[in-house]
Amino acid sequence: MGRMVDMIRQSAVPPNMLRAAAKGALSVPPAEMVEILVVLTQNAVFGEQARLTLASWDEKACLAVAGDPETPREVLEYMVEPRNRRPSIFGALLENPSVPEAKLAEVAAAAGREVIEQMLASLRVGKSRSILQALASNHELREAETARIHDVLAGLSAGPQPTEQAAEGPEPSPEVIKVFLTEHAAEIAAEEGKPFHVIGGIEETLAAEAPVPASGSGAGSAAGAAPAKEPAKKAKSVLQKIAALTVGERVQLAMKGNKDERFLLIRDGARVVPQAVLESPKLTDTEAEMFASMKNVQEVVFRGLSSKRKFAKNYRVQRNLAFNPKVPIDVAINMVNNLLLSDLKHLSLNKEVPDTVRKAALRLFAQKSDTRTK
Repeated sequence: MGRMVDMIRQSAVPPNMLRAAAKGALSVPPAEMVEILVVLTQNAVFGEQARLTLASWDEKACLAVAGDPETPREVLEYMVEPRNRRPSIFGALLENPSVPEAKLAEVAAAAGREVIEQMLASLRVGKSRSILQALASNHELREAETARIHDVLAGLSAGPQPTEQAAEGPEPSPEVIKVFLTEHAAEIAAEEGKPFHVIGGIEETLAAEAPVPASGSGAGSAAGAAPAKEPAKKAKSVLQKIAALTVGERVQLAMKGNKDERFLLIRDGARVVPQAVLESPKLTDTEAEMFASMKNVQEVVFRGLSSKRKFAKNYRVQRNLAFNPKVPIDVAINMVNNLLLSDLKHLSLNKEVPDTVRKAALRLFAQKSDTRTK
């Protein structure tokens, strides 16, 4: 006989057994029981009971599942989601290599104080540029923590890791860049000469990215900052480099630069620059997923992600756009139509998104629930 969770996925289990499963009353290994409960959270009839059971499930068993690299991705992602997250097991999730960095970066950008403190104490987070950069954009971060993060970033290699580089798309050809520059020549000309501005106030951290003196804060020293005696030129950060470029030069960098540069340029105050980021053939799906959840980017980013087939077919992009309160209502509504039943329910209860989006999610949830019941 196959695993019980596989039989449940195939709808080969009677309702009375599903009811017992939703209450955690099956004689299966603890890890499989957790997986079964996660699968059942999407069930129209037993989903609520499964969520309640998971919320109070044995902590020791949950810790073992959260820290196991062999745990199915569906289970790990359920545990990472803010509405399901248990502080006592989040540390294990942080160090689990099967939890994607892009997902943790998404969490970092909007985390509350308890999660921020866990992330700052994490060895994995301390070695990840993408997670640290996302964490640095979190408005809940304290001044000393921001300085500490920038110290850590200064000590990391400036270039992307080999695995990250391999994941990127191909280099854009000179012809592709030339076409974009020609098509947007008027916009570039209109922006030239204006002060460099990054949405979200990141430009205020320029000074924090420079090497700190040897007598600097204890937090910075503990984080393993770059040597304070290094010449300022060598320690020049990505942010400082970008600040010195013209709009036209930033457009070119957006198309052929690396992941770190795209992370900053997507928040450029000049509308044409984030447009260039989205046109870059090097842009990855994980970056697009992160951009869709960010609140400190221009409207053009959301519209660009929703209109480009490459990213619009990515369910995570669709979901992140629908749940992001900064996304224009018309874009969010279009994304709502593609959501799964469980996400529709959670969105209908989300008080951060506009009422129109929430009501659309509730209406569609009711329609799909009725169809499934029939």
